[in-house]
Amino acid sequence: MQSLAKPRALEPLPPLAVHLKSMSYVDVKMRWKKDVSFDAVPVLSHARDLRPLASLARLLSPSPTPVSAVSKRGRSLEVPDRRVTSFLRRFPAAFIESAGPQHNLPWFRLSDAAARLLREERDVFAARRADVTGRLRRLVLMCPRRRLPLRVAQGMLWHLGIPEDYFKDPDQGIAQDGFQILTSGDGVICQDDDDDGRELGLIDDGKLQEMPLSVLQMNAMRKFGSAAEVPIPLFQSKGLRLKQKIKDWLEGFQRLHYVSPYEDFSHIRPGSDVSEKRAVGVLHELLSLFVTCSAERRRLLCLRQHLGLPQKFHLVFERHPHVFYLLLKEKTCFVVLKEAYMAGGDTAIEEHPMLEVRKKYVELMEQSQEIIRCRRSGKPIEPESNVSGSGDIEDCIEILS
Repeated sequence: MQSLAKPRALEPLPPLAVHLKSMSYVDVKMRWKKDVSFDAVPVLSHARDLRPLASLARLLSPSPTPVSAVSKRGRSLEVPDRRVTSFLRRFPAAFIESAGPQHNLPWFRLSDAAARLLREERDVFAARRADVTGRLRRLVLMCPRRRLPLRVAQGMLWHLGIPEDYFKDPDQGIAQDGFQILTSGDGVICQDDDDDGRELGLIDDGKLQEMPLSVLQMNAMRKFGSAAEVPIPLFQSKGLRLKQKIKDWLEGFQRLHYVSPYEDFSHIRPGSDVSEKRAVGVLHELLSLFVTCSAERRRLLCLRQHLGLPQKFHLVFERHPHVFYLLLKEKTCFVVLKEAYMAGGDTAIEEHPMLEVRKKYVELMEQSQEIIRCRRSGKPIEPESNVSGSGDIEDCIEILS
């Protein structure tokens, strides 16, 4: 008996190359590998406590101050566990404790070494102001609108090495650095409920000067004499091995067209490999502007929309372990730009003027650990390892008493 069902027409299969092209992006997975060389860098290993320590040093003075004057600001200071008193006691080389006149409440004052560091920090900013504020200008130029919400810019001041009262202190005079604060009356549209609508902009709107070259473009100029082809420097961590298909994908990724963070990217198709390379370039340029070329990963999330990054741009750090390193420290994740620590002198990244000051803050933190160990063991502190570094032992005696 003849069947009445009509034979089904066979649909043509798509070319195999289409599947291979999509798989080369989706199936690329990198495994995180611990690199002890980054854990041994003091300015990175102490990064979590460095910012609240410097903020507290600016609030206190060489004369004793009651802890109640600063304890209520624990959240804004980002002190771990919001316990300001416990945090101050962890660093006796920077903060010296004494009993108050009433009820034996704790009072704290700055040590001589911490007070000198504050003066040095102000002097360095005054001497290298154009260089330091120029990094903030480059960050604003990376935004397509050439504007950045003021609260977001405020959160980036620490990473850029700019005093945190830069926008609040009228003596700073941000106009002399080419910045202006725009309010809602200047056509600024508030996008967040908790934002007051103020934005940081440029007086010249970035039109009076040419767009700067990115660090990757300057690297290409140094090596090849031209920025026609801009590869991304790769630095392999010890023990990190890649599969052959990932190596092939990475070689093709390096040959893709490079779009500078300061250029228009509206013509790039979202989700493409070129879009991913632009995201890598933007994050590379952003971290190169920071003092330590690193930042806590969650701090960068607020920049996604303003820098034109994809929704899940944090996956870029995991997909490119040869460019970025994820430093896991005390329940926090820091992103480190490998080129700044592994390229030696073969890089266009310039050392930040504030880096030496940050290193001296870290020395105070390490000296504090030594003081606490001596206090617990009952051993005296040697004069050559006292907290001030200049031979005055009075502070050491007061700390141990």
